[in-house]
Amino acid sequence: MGAFGHSARAIAVSLAAFLAAGAARAADRPHGGAPQPDTARPASDWRFQATFYGWLTAIDGDVGVRNRPMTPVDASLSDVLENLDGAVMGSFLAENGQWLFLGDLVLARLSHDGQIGPYGGGSLDAELSQTIATGAIGHWLPLGASDLDLGITAGLRYVRISADVALSPAGSLLVGSASQTEQWVDPTVGLVLQWAIDDRWFLNAVADIGGFGVGSKLSSNGYVGLGYRWTPSLSTAIGYRYLYEDYEAAGIGTGSFRYDTVMHGPTFSLGWHF
Repeated sequence: MGAFGHSARAIAVSLAAFLAAGAARAADRPHGGAPQPDTARPASDWRFQATFYGWLTAIDGDVGVRNRPMTPVDASLSDVLENLDGAVMGSFLAENGQWLFLGDLVLARLSHDGQIGPYGGGSLDAELSQTIATGAIGHWLPLGASDLDLGITAGLRYVRISADVALSPAGSLLVGSASQTEQWVDPTVGLVLQWAIDDRWFLNAVADIGGFGVGSKLSSNGYVGLGYRWTPSLSTAIGYRYLYEDYEAAGIGTGSFRYDTVMHGPTFSLGWHF
């Protein structure tokens, strides 16, 4: 693999952890506690939930930067964790009667440095940071079931990726560096489902689709999780999630940026209800 292949893979490994949280908007609701057993929701009764969560991701797909050929990427969970400097993921949910409001913020930073080339004579330093901010509004459908809730959601997801790469070829004193920042906003529509297995255990699922050429070409997200309500104020959940992103931008002076990947892996969360 050439020098660019190594740098593109390093960028993609880092982006795996970054965009992992892009789907958290819709999944924050499921990460909470089980739905209440009564079917009638009060006309005006605010309920809130703050959630801290993590997503251990792997990535499969293709990445291309600066008009270079697309580079296949197959990054394992250990690859992503090895390059993670830090991440903060959190969400907030507010409910009032049939309406729900979702907010999500993700901040992440990763870096990669190492030797490249056939004899390891060259060096590569890459640093990436990303911000994902999401907001959505939803409405619970009148199913009439005491243990099942189904809602529809619509919202916006903002994604910003910033990458800095420094490359020093083998046998050269020169250092080539490049920086590129991409940002876009995607509209999203989706479904949220909650099933109260009993007064403690609950099963949740979410699916959404977005982009539609407004920001990315296409983005889709899916999640299913099993949770337990320890107290009226505290719950935990484990699950599995995937996120597909197909984004392309033709920059002026910086060249194009292409990102066509699927991220997938287990999730865990801690929810506080008040």
